[in-house]
Amino acid sequence: MDPASEQALNDELSSDPDLAGRNEANAALSGTGNAAIPNIDKSPRAIEAARSRAAELVGGRSELVSPPTAKTLGDDNAPSAAMVAAARAAVSPGGENCGEKVDYTSAWAAKLPAAFPVYPRGNTQEAAGTDEGQCALRVVSFLTPVALEEVLAFYYTRARAAGYNAEHIKSAGDNILSGTKGRSAYVVYARRLPQGVTEIDLVTTD
Repeated sequence: MDPASEQALNDELSSDPDLAGRNEANAALSGTGNAAIPNIDKSPRAIEAARSRAAELVGGRSELVSPPTAKTLGDDNAPSAAMVAAARAAVSPGGENCGEKVDYTSAWAAKLPAAFPVYPRGNTQEAAGTDEGQCALRVVSFLTPVALEEVLAFYYTRARAAGYNAEHIKSAGDNILSGTKGRSAYVVYARRLPQGVTEIDLVTTD
């Protein structure tokens, strides 16, 4: 993979001040970090409601399957195929820089692929995407009080049901679930915050 593609997600979607600076919290493209966490309902009732809806979306609680145990990705290890595919999609085959074309609006959260919706009752922090030219990129960041392991199980189950493969790794403090199906790819970056919520950065390409 050429250097431009390899750095597309990190450099264009996370570090570019013209992109990241459009939102003070920097939530969707670089994580909430030290930004203030909004008032999320973390009550047992709210968590159970989210869990129940997630179970409905996979055909019942018995259908939820946890991803394989995460492998640790060191600095010298190669990224997963899905991460490579997502990076390549950020720089399209025609040379377009899709990261520079993203539009920031909550509407993109509703335009995610059917297999990868925002987790039920998730609090969307920021959404960005583009379908311009040869680009087909979605980046959505959201918070949920549901445990990280349960959220990953939801996306793993949805991905497998839709015909995507899946790989689970740990890198730089994140649990990363990723996979491909043909030319499509998804990457779920997940972390548990000290405030008692799970933060998800979801990237999809097509």
